Amino acid sequence: MSDPTVCQGGCLCGAVRYELDRSAVLSSQTCYCRDCQRSTGSGSTTFCAAPLSAFNITNGKLASHSVTGDSGGSVKRSFCARCGSPIVSKASIADGLIFVKAGSLDDPSWVAPNKNYYESSAQPWAPVVAIHDVA
Repeated sequence: MSDPTVCQGGCLCGAVRYELDRSAVLSSQTCYCRDCQRSTGSGSTTFCAAPLSAFNITNGKLASHSVTGDSGGSVKRSFCARCGSPIVSKASIADGLIFVKAGSLDDPSWVAPNKNYYESSAQPWAPVVAIHDVA
């Protein structure tokens, strides 16, 4: 029987596969910044923040592109080298963490973003989704 805390994900073409220890996910957020819009080709990106040790590529290879974020630090975005699907990001200001793109999970239904970033950059055709605190 497989470990229920480990979830799988991958790219559109299937060349990249990974595992994520769901029990190690610290939080989920949505970002509306222009860099996230450009890197995903959409109005935002939703991601799960986890320690690097919780993420493991099981098949394939990622390509990467780095940019300088608003903080002045680097943001490295990694994607399938074959189809270009965004998979993860790493930020120099969050050393030791990885940001897994929720849309790359095989089953992203459990992801519940608890914070929005760069709401002022949201496009009128992709408005900010309200975050509801669950008590």
